Amino acid sequence: MAVVKARQKDVDLLARLLRAEAEGEGEKGMILVGNVGINRIRANCSDFKGLRTIPQMIYQPHAFEAVIHGYFYQKPRDRERRLARRTINGERQWPAKFSLWYFRPQGDCPPTWYNQPLVARYKKHCFYQPTGTECENIYNTF
Repeated sequence: MAVVKARQKDVDLLARLLRAEAEGEGEKGMILVGNVGINRIRANCSDFKGLRTIPQMIYQPHAFEAVIHGYFYQKPRDRERRLARRTINGERQWPAKFSLWYFRPQGDCPPTWYNQPLVARYKKHCFYQPTGTECENIYNTF
C-alpha cells in the first residue's frame, strides 16, 4: 500500500530522479534517494512544509541538482520504476530511514548539514536526518 499518492506518471518521475541522482550507487543507493524524497513529503517540516506530491517534492527549488541536467529527462526504465514503487510503498533503508537530506561531497562527510547530524555515508553520498527538535514528525510517519 502506498504511503504517498502516486499515479503512474509520478512513479515515472520518481524513477527518473532515482536514476539521475544515484544510478552509480546501485539499487540501494537509488532506494536511499527515494527514501529521502518520500520522507520530505511525509514529514511536513523544516524546508519541506507543504509538500504533498512527488512532483512538488522533485521540483521544489534547489532540492535536486539532477533536474537541471538532461539525463533526468530521459525515459524511465523498468528497474528504476520498480525501485520507485518500493519507496512509494514505504520501504525504507538505513541510513535514509529518517533522513531529509543527502549530498555528495568531494571528500569526507561534514558532521552536520543544514545544522542536522550526519547519519552515515553510503558509497559517495552522505545522509542527514533531522533532530527531534527540528522535525519530530519524521519519527512518526510510519
